[in-house]
Amino acid sequence: MENLLSVNGVYKVYTNHTALENVSLNIPKGKIYGLLGPNGAGKTSLIRLITQITAPDKGAILFNGEKLTPKHIGQMGYLPEERGLYKKMKVGEQAIYLARLKGLSEKDARKALKEWFEKLGMETWWNKKVEELSKGMAQKIQFVTTVMHKPPLLILDEPFSGFDPVNANLIKQEILALKESGTTILLSTHNMASVEEICDEITLINKAQNVLSGSVKQLKEDYAEKKYQIRLQNNISKLANFISENNLGHQSKLSEKNQELECIIAPTISVNDFLTQVMTQFTLRNFQEILPTMDEIFIKTVKG
Repeated sequence: MENLLSVNGVYKVYTNHTALENVSLNIPKGKIYGLLGPNGAGKTSLIRLITQITAPDKGAILFNGEKLTPKHIGQMGYLPEERGLYKKMKVGEQAIYLARLKGLSEKDARKALKEWFEKLGMETWWNKKVEELSKGMAQKIQFVTTVMHKPPLLILDEPFSGFDPVNANLIKQEILALKESGTTILLSTHNMASVEEICDEITLINKAQNVLSGSVKQLKEDYAEKKYQIRLQNNISKLANFISENNLGHQSKLSEKNQELECIIAPTISVNDFLTQVMTQFTLRNFQEILPTMDEIFIKTVKG
């Protein structure tokens, strides 16, 4: 798949501090790519290189196959984690001002903003001052001013921060719609649930280095531990004893109330052999694999 953005072996060193060390990643066109990592790992430093706020000390960044240059700035939309709007300005005039900075004519800006304001239920905000808005309302404004010029690349740093569940879901749906329209999105977040829901691929940076990359689906399969959920009509405790006595695995959770058992199958036993032995003694209501969450993968990788 063709990449919109390629980061090749970049280094960034500040005084007595290495922010990035030989970091590489490839962001395919039309995908949502998660940039993950603990605080201080180097995510913000990498975003600053991509947006050309700073330059790498070593390595290269390519945008659509070309060396990254100032001409590419206009093809990006960047929503930083630290929001910043002019509090005394009215929402409409500020949005027009930011749209003009992104190269839109006033006519095109008004048209684009009208569409977005209607879509997100913001029509009555045009003449309000930013200081009159709640945090969530202000973040909606910043989201709109980030995407209104239809850039090929969106860089969103914690885009759901400060939103209530309804508005967080609204923004999530708009991000997915932008992806469907062909926009490439780099999403930096600590919200692993959002990563699982909307990201196609991820890179995890820890201590300035890329420690994990791949598709969300493949990583969950790679980190699977042969952990399964089993449900019976009754006798769940007897099943737990049977599994233990026959060295088929060990339980990690047991619920008498729900007649449910979570079990990690022994590494020497295949899933088919496990089922064959269990089903000679018990009738299963349900048997399904429990894949690790992105939270679990994140914690295991960073701690490991």
